[in-house]
This record gives sequence, C-alpha cells and structure tokens, in this order.
Amino acid sequence: MSRPQFDPTTYDSQLAAKAERLRELLAPFDAPAPEVFDSPRANYRLRTEFRLWREDGQRHYAMFEPGNNHTPILIEDFPIASRRINELMPQLKAAWQVSETLSFKLFQVEFLTTLAGDALITLAYHRPLDDAWQAEAEQLAAQLGVSIVGRSRGKRIVIGRDYVEEELVVAGRTFRYRQPEGAFTQPNGEVCQKMLNWAYEALGEREDDLLELYCGNGNFTLPLATRVRKVLATEISKSSVNAALANLDDNGIDNVSLVRLSAEELTQALNEVRPFRRLAGIDLKSYDFGSVFVDPPRAGMDPDTCELTRRFERILYISCNPETLAQNIAQLHDSHRIERCALFDQFPYTHHMESGVLLVRR
Repeated sequence: MSRPQFDPTTYDSQLAAKAERLRELLAPFDAPAPEVFDSPRANYRLRTEFRLWREDGQRHYAMFEPGNNHTPILIEDFPIASRRINELMPQLKAAWQVSETLSFKLFQVEFLTTLAGDALITLAYHRPLDDAWQAEAEQLAAQLGVSIVGRSRGKRIVIGRDYVEEELVVAGRTFRYRQPEGAFTQPNGEVCQKMLNWAYEALGEREDDLLELYCGNGNFTLPLATRVRKVLATEISKSSVNAALANLDDNGIDNVSLVRLSAEELTQALNEVRPFRRLAGIDLKSYDFGSVFVDPPRAGMDPDTCELTRRFERILYISCNPETLAQNIAQLHDSHRIERCALFDQFPYTHHMESGVLLVRR
C-alpha cells in the first residue's frame, strides 16, 4: 500500500472524474446517471498497515511506493486514517521505543478500528514470541484500551479479542458486526454505511427469497435479510463464515442459511452437476429465489457464475472494479437492463472506485 496523495482541495474534482468514468463504462448499456455517494475528506480509513523502518537507531512507521521497497516514506501521522488510529500511532511508537521486548524484530504494525470506537493492533515479528513479550503486550493493551494480536512464524497470541465490534445504521436500525483480525472488512465505514442503505433501498421489500454470493462477514447479509422471506448465503473463507454466523446470531436474524461454498461450487450445486456435503440439510428446491446479490472480488464474476445470475429477476451487484463490472454486464445485457447505479467513494484520492448496479429482467 502506498500513501495516497492527500489534498482535500482536490476532492470534489476527483470525485467528479470518477463519476464521469463510471458513466462512460456503463453508457453502452443505457445506464441512468449514477447516484454519487461521497466520503469524508479525512479520517475515513478504519484499517491500515505500516512496515517499520530503522533510521537513526529508531523504528518508524513507513510506506513504500509500488515496486519500490528500498525508499521508505516515513510516517508520523496519517490523515486519511481514523482519528483513533492517529491517536494510537504515537502512543504505540513511544511504547516500543522504550521497550526492547516489544520492539525486537518487530517489522509490521496493523491497525483495525471501527466507527463504534473499538480498536485492535496487530504486531508482526521475525522472532518467536515468549512470556516476557506477552506480559508487556498485556500491559500495553490495558494502557491503550485496545486488543493486541502478536504474530510470528506459526504462532498467534491474542490479548483481548481477535476481532473488533462495529455498529452500522441501516434504515434506522443498528446492526452490530464482529470484524475479525486478518479478514476482509470495508475500510471506509461511513461510505460502507451509505452502501448498505443504498442496497437495502434498491432491493426493496420482497416476498420471495434472496441468494447471496461472496457474503464475507455478513456485511450486506444482515440488512438485506430483513427485506426478504429467507436468504441462502455463501462464502469460502472459514474466518468470514464464522464471523457471519456470529453476526447473524448477535442481531437475532434467523432467516439466513449460510454455507461455505465458493460461487463456482454453488453454481455446480444449483445446476445439479454434483452434490456437496456442506449443503446437507439444505433443500435448494425449497427456495423461491427472486433476487441475487453479489459482491465479488476485483476479478468480477467468472462466466459460469455470471450466467447463473441471469436466472434471477433482479441482480444487485456491488463491485470494487468497474472494468470487470462492465464486462459482466456485457454478458447479461441481452436479458437484463440497468435500473439503478451508484458510485461509492470508498477510496478518496486514488483511482479506485466502488460501484453498484441493480439489474432487472427485460
């Protein structure tokens, strides 16, 4: 990760350029003008990681430009990161500067925070962690009011919790989320909240069922489950599945069946290519799917999964790569039209775009 060129005076023009780029990509499909959801101009990023660089006998937070691991950009503060991260950075640095136990062969620090104020710090080492390290890390965690995870080759020590707790408000209801250390979470909490509300509104109140692919920790699953009869959700990451199950339970949502399958495997199951033991007890024929929700990785949906979504009346698609989104829409354009689209500025001051479309059958 390189340091974004932080200049709030350029924000509006950058956002306008992104909106124009999305319009260009979706123009061949007669898309309506995108709804544009902006980001806070500063302190929007809830998670970040830094390498450490030794200079003048001290370790400093550092980042590097892509392809250059030899010329560090030393970091004292990080204005795009949450206020909580900026509060913790100097406190943590002061702690390792006076403690050989904490600093010896420490090479990377990761911060994970939430809008709700929770925080977790991961400290990664090129050495085994011992009882002396754990004792000092426990004192540091208490002093900073955070959880700490220590990582070394083949070992992980958790002090406190190995997740943070988030609260996001969708349509007036507060949803609580466990976000595990090391697992994917949306980095921009304020924009994530806007995404959830847009998806909730775009799906609408339904009387049929929802299929969700790539559900992660249940970020979208929780609010969307309140709009349909029942949900079948899939995710391949074991840690994300465990977090999603906990989040469903914590929020009292009982109309979701979650299975650990990839999108490609579920496609095979629905096409009756082969059975899966992980679907034992789930009657796929009992579902009356009217909508499918997808939030795929940057590569987008593979052709078979994209073809699977064609079966549904409504396709609600959140994308972190508008180019692969456009490729998927090109495959679906003969059967579905774009009814709504949106730009979510998850990553200000970069070229990255998060977007959403609602496709409905022609």
